[in-house]
Order: sequence, then C-alpha cells, then structure tokens
Amino acid sequence: MSQQGETDRRQEDEWWRQLYGRPDPGAGEQDDTLDDRYTSAVSALGQDQDAAPTPDPEPGPPGRAAAAEPDADRTESDPGPPDTLRLRRQAAAPPTGTAPRPWQYQGPPAPMAPEAPGLPPGWAPAEPASGQGATVIPPASPAPPDVRVPEARTAPGARIPGTTDIRGMPGAAESAPTVPDTAYLGDGPPTYAPEPTAWPLADPDALDDLVPDTVLDGARYGVLTVRTASTRGDSARYRGEPRRDAVLTARFGAGDDALLLLAVATGPRASAFAHRAARDACHWMASAVGRSHARLAEDIRASRRGSLKSGLHRLTDRCCGRLRARGEELGLDPAEYDASLRCLLLPVDPECRIRLFFGVGDGGLFRIRGGEWQDLEPLRSGEPSEPEDGPAVDFRFRASVARPGDTLLLCSGGLADPLRGEPALAAHLAERWGAAEPPGLPAFLGDARTRVKGYSDDRTVMAVWDA
Repeated sequence: MSQQGETDRRQEDEWWRQLYGRPDPGAGEQDDTLDDRYTSAVSALGQDQDAAPTPDPEPGPPGRAAAAEPDADRTESDPGPPDTLRLRRQAAAPPTGTAPRPWQYQGPPAPMAPEAPGLPPGWAPAEPASGQGATVIPPASPAPPDVRVPEARTAPGARIPGTTDIRGMPGAAESAPTVPDTAYLGDGPPTYAPEPTAWPLADPDALDDLVPDTVLDGARYGVLTVRTASTRGDSARYRGEPRRDAVLTARFGAGDDALLLLAVATGPRASAFAHRAARDACHWMASAVGRSHARLAEDIRASRRGSLKSGLHRLTDRCCGRLRARGEELGLDPAEYDASLRCLLLPVDPECRIRLFFGVGDGGLFRIRGGEWQDLEPLRSGEPSEPEDGPAVDFRFRASVARPGDTLLLCSGGLADPLRGEPALAAHLAERWGAAEPPGLPAFLGDARTRVKGYSDDRTVMAVWDA
C-alpha cells in the first residue's frame, strides 16, 4: 500500500526500466550499476525491493517491538559492501570486544577532557615530559571560512565617495562614484527617489504611445564616437508621466559619404501630448534630412555655410508647421502640440571636421576642449522661423570645426539647465567626459544621471568624441 501519497514502487521501477532498459546480466564486472547498489542496500535491510518500505517501529505493544528485532539483527549480520548506502536505519553498535567495521556505527564521540582551571575554554595541559613542567597546548584553530563580503552599496539619497568635495573647486571628483545611479551634487539630496516609481497609464488601443523610461545608444565611425542617453526625470517617474524627451540617431548613406544625424526634441510641459509631439518632430526632421543627405553632405564638405543655414532653416520651418497642423487635427491648442528641436549633423568623412548644429527652442550645446567647459549656444540668429499659421520662432544655427580630443555635447533643457546653474556638475562631467577615451554605455548613463537638487526634468545628452 502506498503510504502518505507515495506512488507504488513497482510501478515507478517499471517506468524507469522502460525508460533506460534493464541491465545486461552478462556484463560481468561492468554491471555494478546504481540499481545493483540499491538492490544490495534494500537486501541489507531485509526488505523486498519491490515491496513498499516498512515504517520504523513506533512505541506500542511488546509484540510490535519484538517483530522489529530480526530486521536489526539481519542488518548487523549482513551490512553489505563498504559503499552501500545506509537507508532509513543505522546499524546497532557492535558488541563489546568486537572491532567495529569502518562503515559501521562507531558510537558517540569521546567526551572532551575537563578544562583545567584558569585556562580558556578548549585549552588543556599537555602531559609533561620527564623533568619538565606542564605545557599548555592551545586548541587547534579551524581554517577561516571562505566569506565573501558583498560590495558596499550606497543607500538612495546618500553621498557617494568621490563626490562629496566636488563643490569645493572647479575640478571634479577624484574617482567615479561607486553607484553612479544614486550620485548627486548640491546642498542636499534631491526630493525624489533615484529610480523609477510608476509607469504611465497605458491605453490598450494606443500602445504605440508607450515611451520607455530610458534610452541608451552609441556608435563609432572613423574618428567619431557617439554616446546617447535619455532618461525620464525624477518628477515624471514619481508621478507616472511619460518621458517628454524624444531622441533619434540615424545614419544616411554609406562609407565616407555617410551623414550622421543626432536629434533631440522636448514637448511642452503641461501637455498630455508632449511625448507625441517630440517624437513627431524628430521623425519628420530625420525624414527631411534623409531625403537630402547627399546634398547636405556635399555642402558640409565644401563649407557652404550660407546654403546650409538657409536650407536647414526651411526644413525647420516645415517641421514646425507640420506640428501645428497635427495639433489642429487633434483639436488641440497650438501650444499643446509643439516641441523644442535640436540637431547635430556629422559627416563620417575623417577629412571633414565640420560639426553642424541647428534647431529651435530650449536646450544646450557645449564643448569640452582641453579640460575646459565651453557653452556654444549661439545667440538668436535674428532670422525667425515663420511656420504656417503660427508665431515666429527663433532658429539657431552654428557650424564649428572640431579638433582631436574635443567632446561635443547636445543636451535637452533638463540637463542644460543644471549644467549652467550648478558649476560642480559641469566640472564633474568635464573630468568624466573630457578624457580621450570615451566611456562605455553603462558608465555614460551613470554620469548623465548625476543628480542635482531642484532639477527633476527629463535628461537627454548626445555626446560626440573626436579622436
């Protein structure tokens, strides 16, 4: 009978035999299998291998106790080979005067000698040699356990080693933060937690509107190394709002004739459609640049600054006009479907060092050269864009020549504002990103997330290293 839900042992053995087959009885010395050892062990206990196991005897009438004694005798008289598994019952202690077999029960360990007075626990006096006094023998020291101490992690809101003195001088911290995700600068910890809290509410009929909390990207082309990071702000993470920053990186063309586009857009703060407007702005501008990339790359190599400025101005006007038209289709106020848009055009040709910036709205353009931080944000051009049926917007344009070792940074307002308002952050990032060797993607993201109290908007940074 099966006891307490156990399956029938005969059925279980038959299943295993069907699966693996029966051992070959003619194998001679090679038939010492696990089944043979199991059979030997069961035989040593006096049980039929196909029978259900007999439970250990319980306190009860004398008859039941007597019935269990032959099993114990049989177990002691036929203990089996030394490697037999001991199942369910240990052999009784051997009779007095009989040498125990190595695999049999040896009895309890001998008690320790009584401790001598005045000695620490476990110490005992040794037998003195003739003519000598007693010698105290310390107990054997056990081998130290292999203890692995986990790396120290800093709790959220705590200062990170290497960043505590960053406000004291223009130079940044001496070393990278132990946990960059929780590093912060300023007078105190930021109000919000450093990690995401809530997701935005999802619409089952508009799942394309879902925006990931963080976007990380990178590439290397010739002398150019690109790193891009965009993260949801602390406030949006806490409130379960989508990231208003949108980013797009694209390569148009092949070989040295290729043109790289880096674009970042930010939707209006008070609009529920901010993430859609930012995404549309990036996509529409990338589409226009992609269709004209061959002519743009040729103008950049030929340094036709006037043609580039006017052509990119027209593309920006059309993009802004499409945003306003799309907002009207949705029945929105023009200010609800708008975006700041900033772009970089980078020729892959290693002989061409021109870096082209253009766009509208808030944000920042910075450069680290020789370890010094430079704000390259161009003044208002005086040539306002005039999208259809909308107010004029200020168009920004700048063409610069890169030098080996330069790091060019294009930022959304969420990072440009603390860079301008907290000098310690600029000094910290200048040391981290001013090195000739660009950081890896995880390190770059950790640096971009160095927080400052009072700045909780989305953060986007697109960095370009010139070898």
